[in-house]
Amino acid sequence: MAVELKVPAVGESITEVQIATWLRSTGERVERDEPLVELETDKATVELPAPVTGVLAQIRKGPGETAMVGEVIGLIAEEAAGAAAGVTRAGAAPAFVMPAAQRALAEHRLDPAQAEPTGPGGRLLKEDVQRAVAQRAAQAAAPAPETPASPAGRVERVVPMSPLRRRVAERLVQAQQTAALLTTFNEIDMTEVQALRRRHQEEFVAKHGLKLGLMSFFVRATVEALGDFPQLNAEVRGTDLVYHDYVDMGIAVGAGKGLAVPVLRDAQRLGLADIERAIADFAARAAQNRLDLAELQGGTFTLSNGGVYGSLLSTPLVNPPQSAILGLHAIQDRPVARDGQVVIRPMMYAAVTYDHRVVDGREAVTFLKLIKTRIEQPERLCLGI
Repeated sequence: MAVELKVPAVGESITEVQIATWLRSTGERVERDEPLVELETDKATVELPAPVTGVLAQIRKGPGETAMVGEVIGLIAEEAAGAAAGVTRAGAAPAFVMPAAQRALAEHRLDPAQAEPTGPGGRLLKEDVQRAVAQRAAQAAAPAPETPASPAGRVERVVPMSPLRRRVAERLVQAQQTAALLTTFNEIDMTEVQALRRRHQEEFVAKHGLKLGLMSFFVRATVEALGDFPQLNAEVRGTDLVYHDYVDMGIAVGAGKGLAVPVLRDAQRLGLADIERAIADFAARAAQNRLDLAELQGGTFTLSNGGVYGSLLSTPLVNPPQSAILGLHAIQDRPVARDGQVVIRPMMYAAVTYDHRVVDGREAVTFLKLIKTRIEQPERLCLGI
Protein backbone atom coordinates (compact mmCIF):
# COMPACT_ATOMS: atom_id res chain seq x y z
CA MET A 1 0.00 0.00 0.00
CA ALA A 2 1.04 3.60 -0.49
CA VAL A 3 1.66 5.84 2.48
CA GLU A 4 1.05 9.53 2.04
CA LEU A 5 3.85 11.92 2.92
CA LYS A 6 2.20 15.00 4.39
CA VAL A 7 3.58 18.37 5.43
CA PRO A 8 3.55 18.36 9.24
CA ALA A 9 2.80 21.27 11.55
CA VAL A 10 6.20 22.97 11.81
CA GLY A 11 5.49 25.89 14.09
CA GLU A 12 2.90 28.26 15.41
CA SER A 13 1.32 30.48 12.74
CA ILE A 14 3.15 28.68 9.90
CA THR A 15 0.61 27.54 7.30
CA GLU A 16 2.79 26.80 4.29
CA VAL A 17 6.30 25.64 3.48
CA GLN A 18 8.52 25.59 0.44
CA ILE A 19 10.09 22.36 -0.79
CA ALA A 20 13.84 22.91 -0.51
CA THR A 21 15.44 19.59 -1.50
CA TRP A 22 14.34 16.00 -1.99
CA LEU A 23 17.04 13.79 -0.49
CA ARG A 24 15.83 10.74 -2.44
CA SER A 25 14.59 10.32 -6.01
CA THR A 26 11.49 8.45 -7.10
CA GLY A 27 12.13 4.74 -7.30
CA GLU A 28 14.75 4.81 -4.54
CA ARG A 29 14.42 2.79 -1.36
CA VAL A 30 14.04 4.70 1.91
CA GLU A 31 14.27 3.57 5.51
CA ARG A 32 11.81 4.50 8.21
CA ASP A 33 12.81 7.77 9.98
CA GLU A 34 15.43 8.49 7.31
CA PRO A 35 15.44 12.19 6.30
CA LEU A 36 13.56 12.31 3.02
CA VAL A 37 12.89 15.94 2.15
CA GLU A 38 13.93 19.35 3.45
CA LEU A 39 11.16 21.89 4.00
CA GLU A 40 11.92 25.57 4.23
CA THR A 41 9.75 27.82 6.37
CA ASP A 42 9.96 31.54 7.05
CA LYS A 43 12.09 30.74 10.09
CA ALA A 44 14.24 27.69 9.38
CA THR A 45 14.81 24.57 7.31
CA VAL A 46 13.41 21.34 8.76
CA GLU A 47 13.80 17.73 7.66
CA LEU A 48 10.79 15.49 7.10
CA PRO A 49 11.62 11.82 7.76
CA ALA A 50 10.12 8.84 5.95
CA PRO A 51 7.18 7.46 7.97
CA VAL A 52 7.75 3.87 6.72
CA THR A 53 10.35 1.75 4.99
CA GLY A 54 9.70 1.35 1.30
CA VAL A 55 10.18 3.01 -2.07
CA LEU A 56 9.56 6.65 -2.91
CA ALA A 57 6.83 6.07 -5.47
CA GLN A 58 5.80 9.63 -6.31
CA ILE A 59 6.89 13.22 -5.76
CA ARG A 60 3.98 15.63 -6.03
CA LYS A 61 5.80 18.82 -5.10
CA GLY A 62 9.22 19.62 -6.49
CA PRO A 63 11.96 21.92 -5.19
CA GLY A 64 10.86 25.55 -5.10
CA GLU A 65 7.13 24.72 -4.95
CA THR A 66 5.00 25.63 -1.94
CA ALA A 67 2.74 23.29 0.01
CA MET A 68 0.24 23.84 2.78
CA VAL A 69 0.48 22.16 6.18
CA GLY A 70 -1.30 18.81 5.86
CA GLU A 71 -0.89 18.64 2.06
CA VAL A 72 0.38 15.41 0.49
CA ILE A 73 3.73 16.03 -1.22
CA GLY A 74 4.67 12.44 -2.04
CA LEU A 75 3.82 8.76 -1.79
CA ILE A 76 5.88 5.93 -0.33
CA ALA A 77 5.11 2.38 -1.42
CA GLU A 78 5.76 -0.01 1.44
CA GLU A 79 7.93 -2.96 0.51
CA ALA A 80 5.09 -5.43 1.01
CA ALA A 81 3.14 -3.74 -1.78
CA GLY A 82 5.72 -4.90 -4.32
CA ALA A 83 4.75 -8.52 -3.73
CA ALA A 84 1.21 -8.02 -5.09
CA ALA A 85 0.43 -10.29 -8.04
CA GLY A 86 0.77 -8.85 -11.51
CA VAL A 87 2.77 -5.82 -10.40
CA THR A 88 6.08 -4.96 -12.10
CA ARG A 89 8.88 -3.04 -10.36
CA ALA A 90 10.02 -0.37 -12.80
CA GLY A 91 13.21 0.77 -11.05
CA ALA A 92 12.29 4.42 -11.71
CA ALA A 93 9.34 6.66 -10.99
CA PRO A 94 6.66 5.43 -10.60
CA ALA A 95 7.76 2.42 -8.56
CA PHE A 96 5.05 -0.10 -9.67
CA VAL A 97 3.62 -0.56 -13.17
CA MET A 98 0.58 -2.69 -13.96
CA PRO A 99 0.94 -5.16 -16.90
CA ALA A 100 -1.43 -3.25 -19.23
CA ALA A 101 0.41 -0.04 -18.47
CA GLN A 102 3.73 -1.78 -19.17
CA ARG A 103 2.53 -2.76 -22.67
CA ALA A 104 1.25 0.78 -23.32
CA LEU A 105 4.58 2.25 -22.25
CA ALA A 106 6.43 -0.04 -24.66
CA GLU A 107 4.02 0.72 -27.50
CA HIS A 108 4.44 4.49 -27.19
CA ARG A 109 8.10 4.36 -26.13
CA LEU A 110 7.31 6.31 -22.99
CA ASP A 111 9.39 6.40 -19.83
CA PRO A 112 7.42 5.49 -16.65
CA ALA A 113 8.57 8.72 -15.01
CA GLN A 114 6.64 10.70 -17.66
CA ALA A 115 3.26 9.41 -16.46
CA GLU A 116 1.59 10.25 -13.16
CA PRO A 117 0.28 7.13 -11.37
CA THR A 118 -3.23 7.27 -9.98
CA GLY A 119 -3.78 3.61 -9.07
CA PRO A 120 -3.87 2.18 -5.53
CA GLY A 121 -0.51 2.21 -3.82
CA GLY A 122 1.02 4.48 -6.41
CA ARG A 123 0.53 1.95 -9.25
CA LEU A 124 0.72 3.11 -12.84
CA LEU A 125 -2.39 2.20 -14.82
CA LYS A 126 -2.99 1.94 -18.57
CA GLU A 127 -5.22 5.03 -18.33
CA ASP A 128 -2.32 6.97 -16.79
CA VAL A 129 -0.11 6.11 -19.77
CA GLN A 130 -2.83 7.07 -22.25
CA ARG A 131 -3.26 10.41 -20.48
CA ALA A 132 0.49 11.07 -20.64
CA VAL A 133 0.55 10.20 -24.36
CA ALA A 134 -2.32 12.64 -25.02
CA GLN A 135 -0.56 15.38 -23.07
CA ARG A 136 2.67 14.81 -25.01
CA ALA A 137 0.79 15.03 -28.30
CA ALA A 138 -0.95 18.25 -27.22
CA GLN A 139 2.33 19.83 -26.23
CA ALA A 140 3.94 18.87 -29.51
CA ALA A 141 1.05 20.40 -31.48
CA ALA A 142 1.01 23.67 -29.53
CA PRO A 143 3.03 26.50 -31.12
CA ALA A 144 6.13 27.37 -29.19
CA PRO A 145 5.90 30.77 -27.50
CA GLU A 146 8.02 33.43 -29.09
CA THR A 147 10.90 34.47 -26.92
CA PRO A 148 12.26 37.91 -27.67
CA ALA A 149 15.93 37.86 -28.49
CA SER A 150 18.13 39.14 -25.69
CA PRO A 151 21.43 40.90 -26.20
CA ALA A 152 24.43 38.90 -25.12
CA GLY A 153 24.93 39.01 -21.36
CA ARG A 154 21.44 40.36 -20.57
CA VAL A 155 19.75 37.23 -19.28
CA GLU A 156 17.07 37.33 -16.58
CA ARG A 157 16.44 34.54 -14.09
CA VAL A 158 13.14 34.27 -12.22
CA VAL A 159 13.64 32.60 -8.84
CA PRO A 160 10.81 32.12 -6.32
CA MET A 161 11.36 34.14 -3.15
CA SER A 162 12.04 31.78 -0.27
CA PRO A 163 9.68 31.75 2.73
CA LEU A 164 12.49 33.14 4.86
CA ARG A 165 13.12 36.04 2.49
CA ARG A 166 9.37 36.73 2.17
CA ARG A 167 9.02 36.79 5.95
CA VAL A 168 11.99 39.12 6.35
CA ALA A 169 10.50 41.46 3.75
CA GLU A 170 7.10 41.44 5.47
CA ARG A 171 8.55 42.21 8.89
CA LEU A 172 10.81 44.99 7.65
CA VAL A 173 7.93 46.66 5.85
CA GLN A 174 5.75 46.16 8.93
CA ALA A 175 8.37 47.83 11.11
CA GLN A 176 8.54 50.88 8.87
CA GLN A 177 4.78 51.17 8.51
CA THR A 178 3.69 50.62 12.11
CA ALA A 179 6.50 52.07 14.24
CA ALA A 180 7.95 55.56 14.59
CA LEU A 181 11.58 54.66 13.97
CA LEU A 182 14.55 56.89 14.72
CA THR A 183 18.27 56.11 14.93
CA THR A 184 20.98 57.57 17.15
CA PHE A 185 24.71 57.04 16.53
CA ASN A 186 27.90 57.09 18.57
CA GLU A 187 31.47 55.87 18.23
CA ILE A 188 33.30 53.58 20.60
CA ASP A 189 37.02 53.40 21.30
CA MET A 190 37.86 49.68 21.31
CA THR A 191 41.40 50.07 22.71
CA GLU A 192 40.80 48.82 26.25
CA VAL A 193 38.51 45.92 25.46
CA GLN A 194 40.91 44.67 22.78
CA ALA A 195 43.82 44.93 25.21
CA LEU A 196 41.87 43.01 27.85
CA ARG A 197 41.16 40.23 25.35
CA ARG A 198 44.82 39.98 24.40
CA ARG A 199 45.91 39.78 28.04
CA HIS A 200 43.52 37.02 28.99
CA GLN A 201 42.86 35.17 25.70
CA GLU A 202 45.25 32.27 26.31
CA GLU A 203 43.96 31.62 29.82
CA PHE A 204 40.33 31.98 28.69
CA VAL A 205 40.82 29.41 25.90
CA ALA A 206 42.56 27.01 28.29
CA LYS A 207 39.70 27.16 30.76
CA HIS A 208 36.65 27.33 28.48
CA GLY A 209 37.84 25.77 25.24
CA LEU A 210 36.82 28.71 23.05
CA LYS A 211 38.09 32.17 22.19
CA LEU A 212 36.95 35.33 23.93
CA GLY A 213 35.32 37.52 21.29
CA LEU A 214 33.81 40.98 21.30
CA MET A 215 30.16 40.03 21.07
CA SER A 216 30.02 38.75 24.63
CA PHE A 217 31.19 42.15 25.91
CA PHE A 218 28.50 43.92 23.91
CA VAL A 219 25.82 41.50 25.10
CA ARG A 220 26.81 42.10 28.74
CA ALA A 221 27.04 45.87 28.25
CA THR A 222 23.64 45.90 26.53
CA VAL A 223 22.00 43.83 29.25
CA GLU A 224 23.22 46.24 31.91
CA ALA A 225 22.12 49.28 29.92
CA LEU A 226 18.67 47.73 29.43
CA GLY A 227 18.42 47.42 33.20
CA ASP A 228 18.79 51.20 33.42
CA PHE A 229 16.48 51.87 30.48
CA PRO A 230 13.81 49.12 30.37
CA GLN A 231 11.83 51.03 27.73
CA LEU A 232 14.21 49.69 25.08
CA ASN A 233 13.37 46.17 26.24
CA ALA A 234 9.61 46.73 26.07
CA GLU A 235 6.97 46.34 23.38
CA VAL A 236 3.64 47.81 22.35
CA ARG A 237 0.76 45.37 22.81
CA GLY A 238 -2.49 46.92 21.70
CA THR A 239 -2.89 50.06 23.79
CA ASP A 240 -0.51 48.81 26.50
CA LEU A 241 3.23 48.89 27.03
CA VAL A 242 4.70 45.56 28.13
CA TYR A 243 7.96 45.71 30.10
CA HIS A 244 10.08 42.56 30.39
CA ASP A 245 12.08 41.86 33.53
CA TYR A 246 14.32 39.53 31.54
CA VAL A 247 16.38 39.93 28.37
CA ASP A 248 15.85 37.47 25.51
CA MET A 249 18.40 38.86 23.10
CA GLY A 250 18.21 38.11 19.39
CA ILE A 251 21.68 37.68 17.88
CA ALA A 252 21.74 38.19 14.11
CA VAL A 253 23.95 35.57 12.43
CA GLY A 254 24.57 34.67 8.81
CA ALA A 255 22.66 31.55 7.78
CA GLY A 256 22.97 29.28 4.77
CA LYS A 257 19.94 30.89 3.11
CA GLY A 258 19.95 34.35 4.60
CA LEU A 259 20.06 36.11 7.94
CA ALA A 260 18.78 34.31 11.03
CA VAL A 261 18.17 35.78 14.48
CA PRO A 262 18.32 33.05 17.13
CA VAL A 263 17.40 34.17 20.62
CA LEU A 264 19.75 34.05 23.60
CA ARG A 265 17.29 33.35 26.42
CA ASP A 266 17.76 35.03 29.80
CA ALA A 267 20.92 36.79 28.66
CA GLN A 268 20.99 38.68 31.96
CA ARG A 269 22.02 35.44 33.70
CA LEU A 270 24.90 34.53 31.39
CA GLY A 271 28.61 35.17 31.79
CA LEU A 272 31.06 35.93 29.00
CA ALA A 273 31.96 32.27 28.41
CA ASP A 274 28.29 31.20 28.31
CA ILE A 275 27.52 33.91 25.76
CA GLU A 276 30.50 33.07 23.54
CA ARG A 277 29.60 29.38 23.60
CA ALA A 278 25.96 30.04 22.69
CA ILE A 279 26.83 32.43 19.84
CA ALA A 280 29.38 30.00 18.38
CA ASP A 281 26.77 27.24 18.47
CA PHE A 282 24.16 29.47 16.81
CA ALA A 283 26.56 30.47 14.04
CA ALA A 284 27.63 26.88 13.31
CA ARG A 285 24.09 25.54 13.10
CA ALA A 286 22.76 28.58 11.21
CA ALA A 287 25.33 27.98 8.47
CA GLN A 288 23.81 24.51 8.02
CA ASN A 289 20.18 25.70 8.37
CA ARG A 290 19.86 23.55 11.48
CA LEU A 291 18.44 26.05 13.96
CA ASP A 292 15.29 24.96 15.76
CA LEU A 293 12.14 26.99 15.22
CA ALA A 294 11.81 27.62 18.95
CA GLU A 295 15.22 29.28 18.94
CA LEU A 296 14.07 31.83 16.36
CA GLN A 297 10.89 32.92 18.11
CA GLY A 298 10.41 35.63 20.68
CA GLY A 299 13.17 38.00 21.67
CA THR A 300 12.90 41.32 23.49
CA PHE A 301 15.91 43.11 21.98
CA THR A 302 18.22 42.45 19.01
CA LEU A 303 21.94 42.88 18.46
CA SER A 304 23.21 42.94 14.87
CA ASN A 305 26.88 43.04 13.85
CA GLY A 306 27.26 44.23 10.27
CA GLY A 307 30.91 44.87 10.96
CA VAL A 308 31.78 41.23 10.25
CA TYR A 309 30.84 41.95 6.62
CA GLY A 310 32.79 45.21 6.52
CA SER A 311 29.93 47.66 7.12
CA LEU A 312 31.25 50.97 8.42
CA LEU A 313 27.87 52.53 9.28
CA SER A 314 24.25 51.53 8.81
CA THR A 315 20.75 52.08 10.15
CA PRO A 316 19.41 48.79 11.57
CA LEU A 317 15.67 48.14 11.48
CA VAL A 318 13.69 47.09 14.54
CA ASN A 319 12.32 43.56 14.59
CA PRO A 320 8.62 43.88 15.59
CA PRO A 321 7.24 43.81 18.22
CA GLN A 322 10.55 44.82 19.78
CA SER A 323 11.23 48.49 20.44
CA ALA A 324 14.95 48.75 19.72
CA ILE A 325 17.97 47.19 18.04
CA LEU A 326 21.71 47.79 18.46
CA GLY A 327 23.83 47.74 15.31
CA LEU A 328 27.61 47.23 15.49
CA HIS A 329 30.03 48.00 12.69
CA ALA A 330 33.58 47.50 11.47
CA ILE A 331 36.53 48.51 13.67
CA GLN A 332 38.90 50.91 11.90
CA ASP A 333 42.02 52.72 13.02
CA ARG A 334 41.16 56.42 12.91
CA PRO A 335 42.76 59.63 14.20
CA VAL A 336 41.01 60.95 17.32
CA ALA A 337 41.76 63.68 19.86
CA ARG A 338 42.89 62.51 23.30
CA ASP A 339 44.14 65.01 25.93
CA GLY A 340 44.83 67.62 23.27
CA GLN A 341 46.79 65.20 21.08
CA VAL A 342 45.84 63.44 17.85
CA VAL A 343 46.28 59.68 18.26
CA ILE A 344 45.32 56.62 16.24
CA ARG A 345 42.73 54.40 17.94
CA PRO A 346 40.60 51.40 16.85
CA MET A 347 37.14 52.96 16.56
CA MET A 348 33.69 51.50 15.93
CA TYR A 349 30.48 53.25 15.01
CA ALA A 350 27.42 51.95 16.86
CA ALA A 351 23.76 52.70 16.13
CA VAL A 352 20.54 52.23 18.07
CA THR A 353 17.27 52.31 16.16
CA TYR A 354 14.25 52.69 18.43
CA ASP A 355 10.48 53.03 18.33
CA HIS A 356 9.71 56.59 19.36
CA ARG A 357 6.26 55.50 20.54
CA VAL A 358 7.99 53.72 23.43
CA VAL A 359 11.42 55.32 23.75
CA ASP A 360 12.26 59.02 23.95
CA GLY A 361 15.37 60.39 22.31
CA ARG A 362 17.05 61.19 25.63
CA GLU A 363 16.65 57.59 26.77
CA ALA A 364 17.99 56.14 23.52
CA VAL A 365 21.01 58.46 23.46
CA THR A 366 21.89 57.80 27.10
CA PHE A 367 21.38 54.07 26.61
CA LEU A 368 23.96 54.03 23.80
CA LYS A 369 26.36 56.18 25.85
CA LEU A 370 26.17 53.65 28.69
CA ILE A 371 27.15 50.86 26.29
CA LYS A 372 29.98 53.03 24.99
CA THR A 373 31.26 53.67 28.52
CA ARG A 374 31.19 49.99 29.51
CA ILE A 375 33.04 48.92 26.37
CA GLU A 376 35.65 51.66 26.69
CA GLN A 377 36.08 50.79 30.38
CA PRO A 378 35.46 47.02 30.40
CA GLU A 379 36.39 46.67 34.06
CA ARG A 380 32.96 48.20 34.77
CA LEU A 381 31.39 45.00 33.42
CA CYS A 382 33.26 43.01 36.05
CA LEU A 383 32.49 45.45 38.85
CA GLY A 384 28.85 45.98 37.88
CA ILE A 385 29.14 49.79 37.81
